[in-house]
Amino acid sequence: MTHLTQTYLAPLLLAATLAAAPVAAEEPVILHEYDGAYEDAIFSVENAIVNKGLVVDYRSHVGEMLARTREDVGGAVIFDAADAFLFCSAQVSRQVMEADPANIAYCPYSIFVTDREGKVEIGYRTYPDGPMDAVEELLAKIVEEALAF
Repeated sequence: MTHLTQTYLAPLLLAATLAAAPVAAEEPVILHEYDGAYEDAIFSVENAIVNKGLVVDYRSHVGEMLARTREDVGGAVIFDAADAFLFCSAQVSRQVMEADPANIAYCPYSIFVTDREGKVEIGYRTYPDGPMDAVEELLAKIVEEALAF
């Protein structure tokens, strides 16, 4: 992973209130380039989540927050746009929390969409190996469907 990728993903992951536990996977984030416009990617991700019978609990406008606060805290422009969708799956959440109640730390789950100079990406974080593989499988299926729209 390049330093630039780590630099622009760190604030997104923090802003999306993702768990701070150590990640066992080699790459902490799975990224897929989206062949289309940012707004189309947003639409595709939201539809893919809903098509799995899930409800988006919150859409975090991370890019807007970073743009709004940039002058106050300093720093470069990171994204042209960036949003993260937060949601849970009752079935998958129950499965992973029955295996280990501490897995509540990873809920809600998040899929994000970013636009940097016309390069649109859809991604999600990885989780520790074991029961949380079920969450990664769910996220992978949602992203796969979003990429196919």
